[in-house]
Order: sequence, then structure tokens, then C-alpha cells
Amino acid sequence: QVQLAESGGGLVQTGGSLKLSCAASGRTFSPVFMGSTAFMGWFRQAPGKEREFVAAASYSGGDTYYASSVKGRFTVARDNAKNTVDLQMSSLKPEDTAVYYCAASDCTDYGCYLIRDEYVYWGQGTQVTVSS
Repeated sequence: QVQLAESGGGLVQTGGSLKLSCAASGRTFSPVFMGSTAFMGWFRQAPGKEREFVAAASYSGGDTYYASSVKGRFTVARDNAKNTVDLQMSSLKPEDTAVYYCAASDCTDYGCYLIRDEYVYWGQGTQVTVSS
């Protein structure tokens, strides 16, 4: 089975930075899988709210996409050789507090990377708390 595992979450003050990492593992996982997956994405879910799109990277890592709420502050980077996708977060705000999930999708339709239901594999999430 393919598994995705997030790490790097924690407590940080407003204006601080934090880097999240997502690693793929499992007997059925291989660099071929990572290389052939259309998008690797990050979503987040705050208490009482729906899981929302944060950022995504294409299979090549050359194309990246961001939610308007994090654009200019977050950077997503995909490394197929290392089977990882990272989310560098800076200028953090209390409203960034949430559980962050990484996910993989093989969707091909235009804009499909934005849609939660287009992602097949999900990690268990890592908590990010931004204090004021």
C-alpha cells in the first residue's frame, strides 16, 4: 500500500516560519509512481471548517498553484527523486492554524488540482498552530 506521511508541524508565533514535509512510502510505492502522479497537493482543515486547498505542484514540479490566502507566503516544492513534497510557510498568521494534509492526484482536467475529491492518496495530517 502507498502511504503519505506529513511532518514538521508545531507551534509558531505570528510572523514566524515553518516547513512541512510529506514523504511517500510502502511496498507498492516507487519513484515511478511519484513521477507519474499529476499533482501533489497540500490541504488544511481548521476546527469547524471544511478541508480547503492550500497549494499544489505538477508532476514535474515546474508548475505550482496556491490559494489566494497563502499566495506570496507559502511555497510548495516537489522532489520526485526523493519521493517528497514540501510546504515552506512564512509570515504565518493565526488564521493559518489548522491540520495540514498532503495528498496525491492523477487528475488531468484543467483546474482539477483544486478539488479535494480529485486526490486519491492522503496523509494523516500534521498540526500547525500559530499563536498571537
